[in-house]
Amino acid sequence: MEYTTLGETGTTVSRICLGCMSFGTSDWREWVLDETESLPIIERALELGINFFDTANMYSRGESERVLGRALEGRMDENVVATKVFFRMDEDDPNSGGLSRKTIEQELAASLERLGTDTVDLYQIHRWDYDTPVEETMRALDDAVRREKVRYLGASSMWAYQFADALHASERLGLERFVSMQNHYNLLYREEEREMLPLCERAGVGVVPWSPLARGYLARPHEETEATTRGRSDSHARQHPYLENGGREVNERVQQIADDEGLTMAQVALAWLLEQPAVDAPIVGVTSVEHLEEAVAAVDVSLSDSDVEYLEEPYEPVPVSGHE
Repeated sequence: MEYTTLGETGTTVSRICLGCMSFGTSDWREWVLDETESLPIIERALELGINFFDTANMYSRGESERVLGRALEGRMDENVVATKVFFRMDEDDPNSGGLSRKTIEQELAASLERLGTDTVDLYQIHRWDYDTPVEETMRALDDAVRREKVRYLGASSMWAYQFADALHASERLGLERFVSMQNHYNLLYREEEREMLPLCERAGVGVVPWSPLARGYLARPHEETEATTRGRSDSHARQHPYLENGGREVNERVQQIADDEGLTMAQVALAWLLEQPAVDAPIVGVTSVEHLEEAVAAVDVSLSDSDVEYLEEPYEPVPVSGHE
């Protein structure tokens, strides 16, 4: 495993972050693993040197946090754990979602209890809240840091102007600011290169992309998209423009380079992302030890300049996706 610092924090994280959306309960989504299936994957991740884990309160309605907390019991301090807040946890309770002070304080307390820890390393807003002033959100998050419930603050998919507003609000009010951006970025979706990635590089903000394999579209030939349970059942994947405007050709070129180099398609896609200057650690979700080991091996893959150019060439702009 290779390591880097998360943005400019000085905190060391593995270059692969294990995404925990696939751990929790299949009652939530069909492709999600139950605890007995999840624990061996997390244990193997630790053996392979991964020390960075990302979850969220809404994953399996909190069960993902419980599974991760139990897996890391007694080892929380030697790892970097991230979770998130925004999406409503109870459809009948409007204050169980959003980024008001009430929601943040209540949901943070619940997340800490499920994780079995007094402090979470990275607390991220899962989306932008159009109903709450950013100043209220940043003050509530700053208080969480000062109360030693949170070490660092992070954000997720939003417009670059919104992220700039949040960073400016922190500076203007003398508050803790966001140190990381968890955004939608992969070979099939590169709209973040226009504004968000340059902003993060200029501001010293770490980038931890979600969906680095485009929800499986970069892990297998496009005609085999529905070969897995997630491919058949994940309606969210079909909402993204992965196979539009050159996407199919990008997918075919990933397959070609993988075949030529004796790699898997996932390894080629991850190697490309790891070589992007702004990226600290892609968040990789897996449902098997084999796929985890493939992802970790991608850290050692080096693509030639001609391979990178070949992979990137077919891409054309697509509609912005992932902010909702």
